[in-house]
Amino acid sequence: MAPHASDLSGMKHSRTQSHDRSVGRLSDGRASFIARLGQLLSPVPGRLQYAARLALICTLTALIVEIYETPSAALSVYVAFFLNKPDRTESLLVDTAFLMLISLIIGFTTLVAMVVVDAPLWRLIAMTVISVAFLFLASASKLRPLGAIIAMIIAYGLDVLGTVHGGELATRGLLYAWLFVSTPAGVSIVVNFLFAPPPRLLAERAIARRLRLTAEMLRAPDEAIRRAFMESIREGVDEIHGWLKLAGMERTAQASDLAALKQATRSTAEFMLWVEAAHRFPADKLPDALRTRVATTLEEMSAILLRGSYPIDIAIDDPGPDASLSVRSAGIWSNIKHLLEHFAEPPSAEQRDAQSAQAKKRGGGFLLPDAFTNPNHVQYALKTTAAAIFCYVLYSLLDWPGIHTCFITCYIVSLATAGETIEKLTLRILGCLVGAAAGLAAIVFLLPSLTSIQELLAVVFVGALASAWIAAGSPRISYAGFQVAFAFFLCVIQGPAPAFDLTVARDRIIGVLIGNLVVYFVFTRLWPVSVGPRVDAAITDVLRHLSAMSKAVSSVARGALAVKAQAVLETIEGDLQIARYEPASIRPTEGWLQARRQAAAEIDALAAPLLVLSSRAPPNEDAAFAGDVARRLEGLADGASAMSTPLPPHPLAGLIDTHLRKLDAVLMQQPAGATVVTGHAPT
Repeated sequence: MAPHASDLSGMKHSRTQSHDRSVGRLSDGRASFIARLGQLLSPVPGRLQYAARLALICTLTALIVEIYETPSAALSVYVAFFLNKPDRTESLLVDTAFLMLISLIIGFTTLVAMVVVDAPLWRLIAMTVISVAFLFLASASKLRPLGAIIAMIIAYGLDVLGTVHGGELATRGLLYAWLFVSTPAGVSIVVNFLFAPPPRLLAERAIARRLRLTAEMLRAPDEAIRRAFMESIREGVDEIHGWLKLAGMERTAQASDLAALKQATRSTAEFMLWVEAAHRFPADKLPDALRTRVATTLEEMSAILLRGSYPIDIAIDDPGPDASLSVRSAGIWSNIKHLLEHFAEPPSAEQRDAQSAQAKKRGGGFLLPDAFTNPNHVQYALKTTAAAIFCYVLYSLLDWPGIHTCFITCYIVSLATAGETIEKLTLRILGCLVGAAAGLAAIVFLLPSLTSIQELLAVVFVGALASAWIAAGSPRISYAGFQVAFAFFLCVIQGPAPAFDLTVARDRIIGVLIGNLVVYFVFTRLWPVSVGPRVDAAITDVLRHLSAMSKAVSSVARGALAVKAQAVLETIEGDLQIARYEPASIRPTEGWLQARRQAAAEIDALAAPLLVLSSRAPPNEDAAFAGDVARRLEGLADGASAMSTPLPPHPLAGLIDTHLRKLDAVLMQQPAGATVVTGHAPT
């Protein structure tokens, strides 16, 4: 039966509405992407200073390698990106360590080369064995940041020595290899000593920024403030404590000052959690006048920290008799006031001993506990080595040394799981395309008109500044900054003078893309590893943290556990984002991912009422209720249902019971790891 004309009109109108909705969703998606990209590239305190310092180091390194005409000038300039950190002390330590390390590597490579340099097969075997060994250590030990770089330098060094005939040329090649790292390291030492900020200053700035964010949260926060506030909570205190530890190594601050700043860091982190808890209970919010008074105090404390000191003897009055505080808001205010009054008061000797013992326990040995029981460590080493050796054989058989960057790329891109590798690979390809486009544009439009080394250095500085700005951002975008610099330097720095050979740029970029593709196929086809089991382990970990927090007696222990729980939640959310990059063969099902997202949301919602519960005065009914909640959380962590009986009566019972039941339903519906496939090649 033919449709009536009015039906056709209605169908057309329906299609138009559907098309409009689709266009609207696409527009919203583009707007969201642009907004997110703007957030990732937006200025934050210290970002410009770090980017400018790194650009200066790259420019001075380029000047030296151009003057002395050392080989691989572009890669030598690029090494500076790995040698510099935001603070002075860590940068100097990394620079010095790399100088010592490259000397040891050159000596080791020389000994190996003496045996295998004239035998191609044995040279290939030596490259493979050494690569597997150091990559295993990169995965299974504290050598994690350096293992892959050491393997790359030794293997590439053996490759280069294999093409050199004659002892004098080989010696010269080893000297150039030493200069390859020592030049940017030496420049970094000088520049960082003169211009890099001390770690104590960075710690004080970070604490001050968190206090300002907390003050804004107490006033009238908008969505941007709320997002920045939560990101600061999730960051935890490890980075700030690391800066203060480095400040102690510098011997530029008194031990009492550093102890006070460490306590200020912990107090700020706990203070933010209490403000977040207050935000979770809008019906029990603190009076506006009290919130304004606390916000003003926090802003004054922030100003003191920015002046290079820390606030002490902080006194703030209780709300007047006219202010009515509920039992819950009174408990929140009691903890906020306590943290303000003891903001920078160092912990007691007993608490310091407990913290020191916990730090030593967390530190562990050189090897990870599962170094010889977890097959992923060996598989990671074999996969990365296989990708690199394939690229080595490829450009050797093709007699196309210009694409040797594919070999180097394999060591830079590979990570423990398929999702992380593909995420990093995606960022590197995007960064490579952006850097290559910028480099090719410079070759076509700028370099032909350059007549001096100063003009070339100006181009290098601008490219390095833009790349360093991106690299100084969050891990979601920093890898792209590294690759922008890599591709840009490979195009622009071609020799001891301005050059514009498009063939060199083309070959190097092709090598980078080949390396990325080889790593992608190896890591998604050979023993692919999903991030799923890591998510389940982290959920178990955070549930145990919350359980311990619920029954903790010490306020110091309670605050530390609450801060750790937030840091683990940040890891869970990051891993769930990474899971989107995994290939379909190992990616958890959408139901599993949605269940884990909901579980993380319920755990996040539980944190505030559990914090309020654990801080209440300890009458028997509170202790009994907290113990029951802790047992249920332990049960969920062990994979058992925790809601066989209702919780006993308590003012917080309804709220906690609701979130526990939702969490129980989510985790029981999607058992831990039930849909994740790891360690198998896809069938």
